Order: sequence, then structure tokens, then C-alpha cells
Amino acid sequence: MPRPLPSVVLVGRPNVGKSTLFNRMAGRRRAIVAPIAGTTRDVIAMPVSWQGATFQLCDTGGMFGASADPLRDLVVGGGHRAIAGADLVLFVVDATDGKMLADQEIAATLRSSGKPVVLVMNKCDDNRSRAGGLEFYALGFEPVVEVSAEHGHGIGDLLDQIVGHACHPGGETRRPAVQTAGDPEAQDVERDLADEGIETAVAIVGRPNVGKSSLVNRLLREERMLVSELPGTTRDAVDVVLSWHKRRFRIVDTAGIRRSGKVAGAGAVEAVSVLQSRRAIASADVVVLLLDAVEGPTDQDGTIAGEADKAGRGLIVAANKWDLMKDKGADAGAVFDDELKRKLKFLEYAPLLHISAVTGERLPKLLETIDRVADARRRRVPTGELNRFVEMISAANPPVVKGRRAVRILYATQVGIAPPTFVFFTNVATTFHFSYQRYLVNKLRESFGYVGTPVRIQVRARSRKR
Repeated sequence: MPRPLPSVVLVGRPNVGKSTLFNRMAGRRRAIVAPIAGTTRDVIAMPVSWQGATFQLCDTGGMFGASADPLRDLVVGGGHRAIAGADLVLFVVDATDGKMLADQEIAATLRSSGKPVVLVMNKCDDNRSRAGGLEFYALGFEPVVEVSAEHGHGIGDLLDQIVGHACHPGGETRRPAVQTAGDPEAQDVERDLADEGIETAVAIVGRPNVGKSSLVNRLLREERMLVSELPGTTRDAVDVVLSWHKRRFRIVDTAGIRRSGKVAGAGAVEAVSVLQSRRAIASADVVVLLLDAVEGPTDQDGTIAGEADKAGRGLIVAANKWDLMKDKGADAGAVFDDELKRKLKFLEYAPLLHISAVTGERLPKLLETIDRVADARRRRVPTGELNRFVEMISAANPPVVKGRRAVRILYATQVGIAPPTFVFFTNVATTFHFSYQRYLVNKLRESFGYVGTPVRIQVRARSRKR
């Protein structure tokens, strides 16, 4: 197994700039930043490298202090769990506001935890703000680092302190705070540490309140994600790494995606959350579209699935809350499946599973299916085998193009994977009718096991030698 990264956890009251600091050190806008107290809810994390050392940086929701967030208690609980597993805590305070009661409460919590602490005075943009932050020295934490997360001042000094405290603990290997990792752009950092082969990126997507966070928690067997009946609980796209039967899955729990019209009127935080969800789809290997089995498939489910199909991602449809369908009769499954096929006809290639995040029903089957779909996306057909296939299917059902002389498929080659992409060369320049393209795709799936993945078809005329 890869050696665990030291865990560095950002804590502080709401709106002191933790997420801005997280994004600054991570080198990209990973956490949502907004002037609304309580924007961050889940603990998000990604690996950060500095001076040849790598650590796991975790952003938490605001602890203590005023917050109108109805999930405040859950957010605080997640922060406490992150502190309990930390190797180093960065206690972030606002130099412009000065010391507040909430800062003193957090300081008392950190002292009782026994964790090493670096006090980070944020928003030290000028001499006046630095002077206002002098009272924080009375909290008794050392070292104290003055930074401006917004403008990048002092970040190098802070990273030096982190490396010195967390990355060189006398040769001791410490346990990471959470089973998380960074976004797809940071995968290379962890792959250098891993010895387990290919990692599969999995995006759990769907409408609000279909059980995405509950599913991730059940797969991890821990309360990693905040779960509430309140729609829109998840805001940031949160990555976690799951090892299963010598496979590594990077699972991304995403915010619920509502119709565009509703998102437009919901405010900036939800708009950014939905944008992150769509980015998670674009960077995933496999997308799991989670449906509410009780409500049944909706047009919005089709829209979300269409984004995954257009992006060429592997796709699995999982009907969650199936435990609530037990009393619907013996034919409930068949009725649900027929309704899904009627509303989402283009998803015929996607495996359909009936699962329950609450009871764990068929979750091992879900992981097995994710592995199968990921493997299918990467499958390459040898050219000889492919052309024997072309000869067989074109003899049984040759292409017909209206108003053109006979069209023959001469040969074919696979030009790409993820998604599998094939070029069919013909004797004349043409395009295949959509029904014939569908015939080819279905035959490719049937012959080569392309389950759950889009298959792309291109047609070209054979070049003629002069």
C-alpha cells in the first residue's frame, strides 16, 4: 500500500478565509469561496507538494462563531473528526477582525486535542491589519505566520512551516486524517506513491436528495460525507479514495444538479457547486447516475446522463432507495425498468442496478460493475480481429446509402480508447445512416464486451493513390 501522506487541517471560525487559503496553497480553485458564512460543509482535501515534500491539505467548515447554516452541528462534527486525525493543525484567524470569543473557543479545543498547531493570521495586507492581529499572540500558539491568502503574501513561509512540522516528524509515519485525495489534475502525485496499478475516477451524480453522500459513506463504511434530508447539503465536489479487491477507485461525491432555470435563481454558491459537478463528470472514467427509485426517472436525470454520454464517460444507472420498493409488489423492478427505458432510450447500453445506500443492498455489485465498465472503456481490439468482424457484419447487413452506388466497408481500425473510437473506411465518401451506425455500435458491444461505455464511429473514404 502507498505510504500515507501527513494530514494538515485548516480550522477556524466562519469567513476567516480558510477556503481561499486552501485554494492558494493547492494552486487552483478547488474549494468554493463565497462571502456567506458556512459555505464550506464537507471536509475536502488534496495533496500539496512543496520543496520535495508532499502532504494532504484538508479544508473544514467554520467551527464555532455565528452561522445561519441549518447543518452547522454536522459541519462542526466533521471538523472535530478531521482534527482528531490531523498531523498538524493550521488555526486560521482574521487579523482585520481581531480576536473574538469564537477564536478563543477554538483555541481551547485545539489545546485539549494535543495536536501541533501553527497559528495563521490571515488578511495581513498592510501594517494596520498586522497591528490589529498582535492580540492573537496572547493565545499562546507558536509559530505564528502572517499571510494574505487573497494576494499570496506569506504563503511560502507558511508552507516552510508545514513541511518542517508535518513532513519530517523524526522519520515517523503518521496516519492521514481522512481517506481523501485531490482532484484529477493532482492524480500524478499519488500515483507516484502507489503500487496498485490503474486508478479509476468515479463521479456519483444525480438530482438533489437522491442519496449520493449516503452512498459514498456506505461504500467507505464511515460517516465521511454530511448527510441530511435538506436538499443541497453537498456543495463542494469531494474526492475520496476507496480500495476494493486490489482496485483503486477515486470516488467524487458531487452536489445535486437541478434544472438550469432553478440553479440560475439559487445564488452563486449553488451555481459554482453545479459547475464543479459538471467538471467531475468531464474528468471521470465512470459516472454513476443515482436515481430515486420511489420518484422514478425524470427528464433531469436524462439531461445529466446525456452530459456523461456526450463527454464519452462510462455510465451506470443506479436506482437508490430500493429498500423502500419492497412493498410495491413482485413486478416493481420490471415496471421501474420499463419506465426508465421509455424515458431514457439512449441509455440502453448503461447497466441498471437496484441498490440501497441505507442497507448496502447490491453495493458490491455496483463496485464490480464500475470495474467492468472502466475496463471496457480501455479495451482495444486487435486490427485483424476487428476486420474479421467487419467482414462478417457487412456481409450480413451491408450499408445502404440512398441515391449512391453500392457502398462497401473495406476495412476498419480502432483509433482511440476511453471512449472506444473506430474508423470505418469505405470505397466512396459517405456517411452512414443513424440506424446503421446504431447497428455497428450494437454489434461492437455484443462482440467485444463494450458494456456501459459510449462507442464512437467515424466513416472515411479510402484514400486513392495517384
